[in-house]
Amino acid sequence: MSLQLHWFLPSHGDGREVAKTADGVAAPGARREPDIEYLTQVALAADRFGFTGMLTPFGLFCEDPWVVASALVGVTRSVKFMIAMRPGFVSPLLAAQTAATFQRVSDSRLLLNIVTGGDPDEQRRYGDWLDHDQRYARTGEFMDVFRQAWPGSRFDFTGTHYTLKAGMVARPHAVRPTLFLGGSSSAALEVAAAQADVLLMWGETPAAMASHLERSRARAEALGRSLRFGTRFHVISRDTSAEAWKVADQLLAGMDPARIRQAQERFAATESEGQRRMAALHSGSTDSLEIHPNVWAGYGLVRPGVGTALVGSHEEVAERIEEYHALGLDHLILSAQPHLEEAYTFGEGVMPLLRKRGLLAETL
Repeated sequence: MSLQLHWFLPSHGDGREVAKTADGVAAPGARREPDIEYLTQVALAADRFGFTGMLTPFGLFCEDPWVVASALVGVTRSVKFMIAMRPGFVSPLLAAQTAATFQRVSDSRLLLNIVTGGDPDEQRRYGDWLDHDQRYARTGEFMDVFRQAWPGSRFDFTGTHYTLKAGMVARPHAVRPTLFLGGSSSAALEVAAAQADVLLMWGETPAAMASHLERSRARAEALGRSLRFGTRFHVISRDTSAEAWKVADQLLAGMDPARIRQAQERFAATESEGQRRMAALHSGSTDSLEIHPNVWAGYGLVRPGVGTALVGSHEEVAERIEEYHALGLDHLILSAQPHLEEAYTFGEGVMPLLRKRGLLAETL
């Protein structure tokens, strides 16, 4: 499968810094509010350069992804919207109904990122008190119901978390959105092997990811299924390697030590196996952050979620992407600081090299 590149839609705000200081204060003028005008600019940039999709996040501090994507689909031409969805917060049948409507109004430009959730504090703010493995069990049922509902036929479903009688999507759509599932734990692997189209993992070293891919692929094959894979990185790409690493050094210099300590305390309490793996890449230390050539773990000192970045010249970043793609990673979701300018930098600097290497299709 050819490489599918996705960009990130910063619906929680954007800026040049990685994180605020420990007291929550950002430098004056450093933050950009996620108003529709700015998000439109980012979406148009992703559309311009031929990204397959845009990850549209869900979270306490994000604008609602369905509303944002619905507003942006009319001003873009081809980019798809990978909407993040939390099982347990909405009925799986209602989710299928909403997704079918989005497919009709967008000309089939919907992807779904099923996010089980790993921060217990955030889950409880939404009223969700299930533990980690219970949430993944619910996610498995959610995806099962969604898939059964999609064709439009009546069906019954009896599970631990959902029970439906004569459920159906009255106005189905021919194109079911690709179902992405993120996770690194054994519970995530089991659900992905049984229900997902694509298993997403946060970026680690190629060796660590190859091991995880092998286990996941074997489990899916044991169930008579095939599973595709994707990963998530930040990116700092420049004309020269020295310029890129200078940006990384500036980001590191702007990280308040108190903010680093605060973040590491939070990560230590996480239920997310992926978050624990991100934290283990640096253990809170600012030393030895390049964990593989051109792979920098600095973001993870203060940022939850993906903590690694591809850093280097355009040629070096293209080489690393090719290396990860060779492992069997077909989807790559990228983000940067800030997203608008970096979409142009990456789109003009790296994407032509990936097309030259035959990893990306030529733009129309």
